[in-house]
Amino acid sequence: MKIAFFGAGNMGEPMALNLMRAGHEITVFNRTPAKAAALENAGAKVAKAPAEALQEAEVAITMLADDQALRDTLLASDAIRALPRGAIHMGCSTISVALSKQLEREHARRGQGYVAAPVLGRPDAAAEKKLWVLAAGPREQVERCRPLMEAIGRGISVVGEQPWQANVTKIAANFMIASVLETLGEAFALVRKSGMDPHAFLAVMNPFFNSPIYTNYGRIIADGQFEPAGFRLQLGLKDVNMALAAAQDAASPLPLASLIRDHLLSAIAHGREDADWSALTEVIARNAGLEGQ
Repeated sequence: MKIAFFGAGNMGEPMALNLMRAGHEITVFNRTPAKAAALENAGAKVAKAPAEALQEAEVAITMLADDQALRDTLLASDAIRALPRGAIHMGCSTISVALSKQLEREHARRGQGYVAAPVLGRPDAAAEKKLWVLAAGPREQVERCRPLMEAIGRGISVVGEQPWQANVTKIAANFMIASVLETLGEAFALVRKSGMDPHAFLAVMNPFFNSPIYTNYGRIIADGQFEPAGFRLQLGLKDVNMALAAAQDAASPLPLASLIRDHLLSAIAHGREDADWSALTEVIARNAGLEGQ
């Protein structure tokens, strides 16, 4: 397929490379052109403007940082009009439910398709084609995009026929991961204050939970290795805020999310916005009278 790919960051670049390896033709646009160099060297075309990337696309894939980046790229510039009628926008970014509903409306009135397909996984999973894709949209459009989802991930969950359902699923999943970070931080602070090694504690917990999330984040937190960031703390705050907004719309309280938001804000106040989001556990350690991790 001819793909317009937006976003050549830590997640977007390996996803686009895997699409190219699967035989798809990529035209990439990135707001910072230098970040598209690796994709260009691998054979992708580089567009100078969003509309240029979209003109001949069968599918447009977005993997951008947040709502504002997506609005600026497709809506504010009116580049969306350049996507041909019948083509599909496959949105892989973690965005708000409100923006997903807006995109569905904007594409529908232009005769374009829209499938929400946010992904679960960090950059290393993207590089190894081990992402999990959460898809929602009209069934025929989801099936047209399935080969692309298979090219970037190890599994696909179709969660509904309304695109926003995939976005709320991703938001809820990220809230659960943030909750794991919070509980790991609190548990590690307890064992450290009790004179125990958090690595030894993790060795006990890993076989019990048998979860890569506990294993991988537990190691990062126990080692205190928060750089380079697999997922920036500033973006983690964005996701928790989206969870709180979705919860307000659904009249479904998320008291733990409010606590996590405050810990993320405290971390940012200490200059940790570019660290991995698991660095929120430094706040918990400080509150326990511990220095560092």
